[in-house]
Amino acid sequence: MDSVETVLPGPCPKPRILVVDRDPVFRRFVRDQVGAGLRDLAPIVEAAELSRLDARPGDIIVLGIEGTGEACLDTIRRAAGFGSVVVASATGSLAFAVAAMRAGATDFLVKPASADALAAAIRRAAETGYQPMPPSAPTDPAPFGPFVGASEAMRGVFETISRIAPSRAPVFVTGESGTGKELTAEAIHARSGRAGAFIALNCAAIPRDLMESEIFGHARGAFTGAHEDRPGAAELADGGTLFLDEICEMAPDLQTKLLRFIQTGTVRRIGASTQKPVDVRFVCATNRTPETEVAEGRFRADLFFRLHVLPVHLPPLRERCEDILPLAETFLSTFSAEEQRRFSGFDDSAAALLRSYDWPGNVRQLQNVVRRAVVMNDAERIGPEMLAMALAHAGQPPAAYSVTHPQSGPGAAIAAIRPERAEIEPFCVQERRIIEQALAAFQGNVGQAAAALEISASTIYRKKQAWQDGRSAA
Repeated sequence: MDSVETVLPGPCPKPRILVVDRDPVFRRFVRDQVGAGLRDLAPIVEAAELSRLDARPGDIIVLGIEGTGEACLDTIRRAAGFGSVVVASATGSLAFAVAAMRAGATDFLVKPASADALAAAIRRAAETGYQPMPPSAPTDPAPFGPFVGASEAMRGVFETISRIAPSRAPVFVTGESGTGKELTAEAIHARSGRAGAFIALNCAAIPRDLMESEIFGHARGAFTGAHEDRPGAAELADGGTLFLDEICEMAPDLQTKLLRFIQTGTVRRIGASTQKPVDVRFVCATNRTPETEVAEGRFRADLFFRLHVLPVHLPPLRERCEDILPLAETFLSTFSAEEQRRFSGFDDSAAALLRSYDWPGNVRQLQNVVRRAVVMNDAERIGPEMLAMALAHAGQPPAAYSVTHPQSGPGAAIAAIRPERAEIEPFCVQERRIIEQALAAFQGNVGQAAAALEISASTIYRKKQAWQDGRSAA
């Protein structure tokens, strides 16, 4: 039977709870385990697909999602046209979670979710109430999926992506670490119309002696441990896009083989005697200056000119300050749902603090800071003291991006915890100041200060006793 209605005891007011998932085990889990705690809320109706239910405005929809493509986001948008949507997905990537929330989901949970977490998400959806999605939602406002940004710099990036995506020419993406180079590659592939897969390789993360096999594959018996034929990324991306991240880290001998692959359009697995034609669209990325790498002999000039056909440069976050707060709010919404917190935004001082910081680690650093603040705290809104402790763990900005923080106002919290001084202080002085600042940020709570500093509470007690003993002796 495709559809089953389980009517729970008592009255059955709207909204209903629609459980939509192709996995009957998950539907049964929601009905039996989660539904047991929702007897006071609504009846549960389940089906494999949304189209098999007569969804009505006001329903709460628990939507199981398989995959991360645009079709999945369209399903979320359709469901959001009826009611509040709680997405349950086996894919726990941040990018897809953000895209799901922007498509209309009210909550995003990663499978396998606990019965308590899912029940809490359904109750939040009921308390939030149903607000119909505007008619423009399926086509607006975010044509670039997980990208968040309305600044002029990002509008230029979006326009460039739209123009170059349908082409077959190689794309070369540059930008500092954390600016979203892989998201750019995914956006290009999603708009390319290519039916093949998007395959990503990080040239800096794979050992040099394995990189050739990762790209071209190998035949059985080609080397020790090659127990079977294995296709490489080039074959897997046939008809699609091959993304080579940190391309400037590639070894010179492999650069030569990659150049031949680009020129001939054929690949030969290691140990194989035959070549295979493949249709691959190349997108490469680096956080270095490729022209400098070529000039200094670390990157082949002929390979660079083969790949550097359609350049895309991603601006650092400090050059698009108007995007900082929307990004932070997106991360806050995602992480609050994930960590079962009740944050609803940033207070004015925290928002000013976010905008005043230079973010040398770009979007990735902002994401990490917001996540740390969510994990270490629980309140209605994020305050500056929560961000100050998170930023204290974010690392000192490189000299090229050194920040001068104001000594009063929102930036003073960072300046107090991470002072920028010309003189060298003894380690014990720095250690004491950091611990005392952490204690002050948490109103003397040793446990919270220790957790934020990632040390044991006994260490702080021991240090405080040592300081007290030192003052007594003096």
